[in-house]
Amino acid sequence: MCRKKWSSAIKAMFVCLLIPALAHAADETKGKTSYMPVDIKEDFATTMARLKAEKPQVMTRQKNLLSERYDLSNRPDKDVTMSGGKPIQKDVRVKLPANVSWEKLASMSPEEIRQKDAWPAGFFPLPHPKQAEGGMLFPEFHIKEIKKQEARDLTRFDLDYDLPDHFLPEFPAPIYLTTRPDLGDVSQGKLVTIDNYYELFNGVLNPKQIEGLRLLVTPFPQQQFNQTEDRRSERASRGVVCFDCHANGHTNASTHLVGDIRPQAFRHRIDTPSLRGVNIQRLFGSQRALKTVEDFTEFEQRAAYFDGDPVIATKKGVNILERGSQVQFMAEFQELLDFPPAPKLGIDGKLDPRKANESEMRGQAIFFGKGKCAECHTPPYYTDNTMHNLKVERFYKPRTINGMMASADGPIKTFPLRGIKDSPPYLHDGRLLTLDDTVEFFNLVLETKLNEQEKKDLVNFMRAL
Repeated sequence: MCRKKWSSAIKAMFVCLLIPALAHAADETKGKTSYMPVDIKEDFATTMARLKAEKPQVMTRQKNLLSERYDLSNRPDKDVTMSGGKPIQKDVRVKLPANVSWEKLASMSPEEIRQKDAWPAGFFPLPHPKQAEGGMLFPEFHIKEIKKQEARDLTRFDLDYDLPDHFLPEFPAPIYLTTRPDLGDVSQGKLVTIDNYYELFNGVLNPKQIEGLRLLVTPFPQQQFNQTEDRRSERASRGVVCFDCHANGHTNASTHLVGDIRPQAFRHRIDTPSLRGVNIQRLFGSQRALKTVEDFTEFEQRAAYFDGDPVIATKKGVNILERGSQVQFMAEFQELLDFPPAPKLGIDGKLDPRKANESEMRGQAIFFGKGKCAECHTPPYYTDNTMHNLKVERFYKPRTINGMMASADGPIKTFPLRGIKDSPPYLHDGRLLTLDDTVEFFNLVLETKLNEQEKKDLVNFMRAL
């Protein structure tokens, strides 16, 4: 009995010592709170001075990470352009570990790659340039054009955009409408803003659609761009517009962090997806699985604009849209945005043998066969309108990269591949700079073991979509 009592006492003492340690470990994973600070104790001038002083170090760290991961040189393909004429970057840009080739890597199992720590750095999740805070961040070319047209400044005093312009979509992108394919690019080569939307679309859209477009180019308060002391614009800001990320109803590769994950280190970077072809999609948001474009439009305004925190949204001036009119009008315009022309495709979404070259035809056969691509990306729009978990974490041990926890991505929606050459960089967080990188990535993830010629043919096929 005595032994049993002493044994129980020792166990109880051990548990008492262990529980705080486990709680501390859990707290580190869980985070101290789900909420951002609302009552800021530091005045704006002090905040701006502090963050401006920190900016060089923040940007140098991100620049070094990108240089370690990728070949960032400007090597355009002279034979292929995006729909508006911008050259497409060619070749694989992800750098390999020392003494490893793509062929050798593809011959290894996921377990072996993980054990040898051979997973290429460029295939790890890509952190936001400032993961500890995140927030909307726009390419310099977009900032300059908005400042020119509207005198609205999207510059962040604490941060600059990180990826080179030659890896980004063309700007401004063409706009194609499902209702008026005869008009071609209805943007006339201009960035659509509050200054010019009416002159460009009056007589082309109906009154509801024009009102929806007006709301899509009207500035509303956002986490980093508003009037409060914790903003990240030097002057009090009128906010941002939907088309600041989805420029011309497409994308300019603006980045952000998802609003639906906590703590901060686990939040995933967003590569802004194109709005082209939303009329054929049934899921919205790369991981949130929103069911309608109306849901997506309302969610963005109420929560995503404020890093997923409705408390902050109330403080900064959330834009409450009326579901039966404003949200519907915005959605109706978005659902007119068409994919770019693809002259080599038939009505079934597959190549017309009379128009496609031999490499493209071989690539199509790989896409529907050995490459396993069509298991998720089904024609004619090359999406199955569902979500898939690639479980890329099979290939590496979790680690922290520039403040981001690189662990599981979870389920990701199947993005349409129609017009894919117009939408670099690739994957939900933009970690893949070219289509060549994307093929190498999926060759490992799906374990398809494609040879060099098969990879080139597959890239050529996707460029024709």
